[in-house]
Amino acid sequence: MQLIDNHTHLNDEPFRGKEEYYLDRAEKLCVTKVICAGQDPDFNQRAIDLAQRFDNVYAMVGLNPDIAKNYDQDAEDKLIEQLQMPKVVALGEVGLDYYWDESPRDKQQEVFRRQIELAHELKVPVDIHTRDAFEDCYKILKESNLEYGAILHSFNGGVDWLNKFLDLNVMFSYSGVVSFTKAVEVHESAKVVPMDRFMVETDAPYLTPKPYRGRQNEPAYVRYVAEAIAKIKDISLEEVADATYKNTERVYGIK
Repeated sequence: MQLIDNHTHLNDEPFRGKEEYYLDRAEKLCVTKVICAGQDPDFNQRAIDLAQRFDNVYAMVGLNPDIAKNYDQDAEDKLIEQLQMPKVVALGEVGLDYYWDESPRDKQQEVFRRQIELAHELKVPVDIHTRDAFEDCYKILKESNLEYGAILHSFNGGVDWLNKFLDLNVMFSYSGVVSFTKAVEVHESAKVVPMDRFMVETDAPYLTPKPYRGRQNEPAYVRYVAEAIAKIKDISLEEVADATYKNTERVYGIK
């Protein structure tokens, strides 16, 4: 059995200098590949550096909504350069965040649209952060060319939003939230999401799943995300692992 953590922040401070230790811990729980998510120039470069250092690490790079206000031509030129580096498999994480509202919403939308265009031009999928912004996110994605796919990272929508996004070329990535007792809507969507349309992630060091909720998250714990989904879907862990592994390799174009 093999699992892929398709969205983790191994490039974040809690893991710095200890990346090999956490990758070894992950492998002991059958997590054999991880995709390290960027979000700003510093995190993007750290993700690339880790992908170049470890065979089983891949990178995505993007400029998240918090820093959309700083997006300019220099930032875009650097992003394009990074997107063409070896083992960079997606543009992300990018999107909309109406909870923190660190950038004006119209600017968030403008930068989100532009980065989706870049992903299409460079023939890579786009990994999406959306918080309190499903309606605008759906509208933008519906109007965009998603030929190379999109991933709704840490999807926390219910069945209604799942069904709407299913009409688009979108994958659903479930995080530790799916293991939380009170996340009923997420349980309901995970129960019915098609086997070829979902993946698993940690978003480490955040969103630690049960049974370790309250502690720092890490890539190894994607196994517990997969276990939670297996229980919700009433199928085996091996079935979840097999489906999500194949889905992730297909969407990100990794072998």
